[in-house]
Amino acid sequence: MLKLAVIGKDVSQSLSPAMHRFILERLGETCLYEAVSVPPEEFSSRAEELFDKYGAFNVTIPFKADIIPFLTELRGDAATFGAVNTVLSRERAGYNTDGYGFLLMLKNAGLSVKGKSALVLGAGGAGRSCIKKLIDEGAEVFAFERDESRLRAVHDEFGGFTPLSRVPLRPYDIVVNCTGIGMHRTVGQTPEIRGEDGACRPVGRELLSLCGAAVDLIYVPAKSEFLRIAESEGKMTVNGASMLFYQAYRADCIFLGRQSDEEEAKKLWFEFHGNSED
Repeated sequence: MLKLAVIGKDVSQSLSPAMHRFILERLGETCLYEAVSVPPEEFSSRAEELFDKYGAFNVTIPFKADIIPFLTELRGDAATFGAVNTVLSRERAGYNTDGYGFLLMLKNAGLSVKGKSALVLGAGGAGRSCIKKLIDEGAEVFAFERDESRLRAVHDEFGGFTPLSRVPLRPYDIVVNCTGIGMHRTVGQTPEIRGEDGACRPVGRELLSLCGAAVDLIYVPAKSEFLRIAESEGKMTVNGASMLFYQAYRADCIFLGRQSDEEEAKKLWFEFHGNSED
């Protein structure tokens, strides 16, 4: 039996255990999958025990970079993004499956990005991966981050997109919220952007009424204020639940040493999503 876990600051309400158990069961494997919350000040002292206790594990906020010094190798997107969400303990190898999950979420929602304009809000760990994947898929990418030094660092590293210090009110085919604003203590809020007048204000109808689709990586609540406003303007909306599932599926394939299959992932998501709504 596989012994697995998700490690984060507070994963008490995480959907990851249920998702991974479901996926692995459908792939013919049994597992013990735990949710382990660790205070940030304790992570460094407790990280080593993870490799001994679990055959593999997932890492989430805020430890996706903190785990890297304990690894011997970064593979695939993990090396590109400088962030890890999937770890093989014996090999001390780190992977990042967020980009896979993000693109498959868009694809299965019917959102083609090649040649489309995309505004990404946030240039942290999630924003970095979304920016890079959108660039790689041929989108015209614009990005805003209130911390301009962080945005400049991402642009210096990746290039290929337009960093915005101010966000013009213009049409974008897709607007993606990668900030995390709208969940936990910020439920009911939307991320702030700096307008052309230099003032910061929450994203509202002025911007979202111009967009083609709104995507929020948040999945709790299922309809963030960001998505609620977009929906009220008649726009297509997508929340991050399927992204979480698809990145979990890809991680499980890594755990099992098998190839991932997009059609299989899609089929499993619709089965899981249907069951979870019963």
